[in-house]
Amino acid sequence: MSKLLQDVVGELSKLPGVGRRTALRLAIHILRMERDSVAEMTESIDRFRNEIRYCSQCNNLSDEEVCPICADRERDHATICVVEQVADVLSVENTRQYRGMYHVLGGVISPMQGISPSDLKIDLLCERIARGGVKEVILAISTSVEGETTLFYLMNRLRQFPGLKVTSIARGIGFGDELEYVDELTITHALMNRREIE
Repeated sequence: MSKLLQDVVGELSKLPGVGRRTALRLAIHILRMERDSVAEMTESIDRFRNEIRYCSQCNNLSDEEVCPICADRERDHATICVVEQVADVLSVENTRQYRGMYHVLGGVISPMQGISPSDLKIDLLCERIARGGVKEVILAISTSVEGETTLFYLMNRLRQFPGLKVTSIARGIGFGDELEYVDELTITHALMNRREIE
């Protein structure tokens, strides 16, 4: 294999979810593309990496100091959905069921990976709430051990705001899952979040 091809495959395989075989297919595809298209792609990636900002209010990705969601006056500014990553904002937005604000933590507490609460945007969240106007915080954090640790930490930090409603997204058994294959933590959450059948 040519050294240039090896270098491109090596770089592409650094992307999450891209193994060496997929990286090789992508590299061959790039080689078949028009030179102008490749130049536009690399310029786009370069501009994205160098010019993208984080919203000063919610820590979401933005082209400006404030992201379009935070700038939207039509949205419910009294409700904040707290998520781990920017991709989670996109997942919730794709449901078209939520019209409030977001707050992106930038990860979860993970002592094994050296990520402490001070590494996340928790203080920024508390500053937002302290300014007033926020009535509910929805914690939409993953059900991993690190996610549960982060959820517990956030609930303790948010107790300092009297009258603030703190909720968590429902957790439990997914549609189509068979009970015998579901782990104990998921079953526990499903039992705790049960509701009356109408």
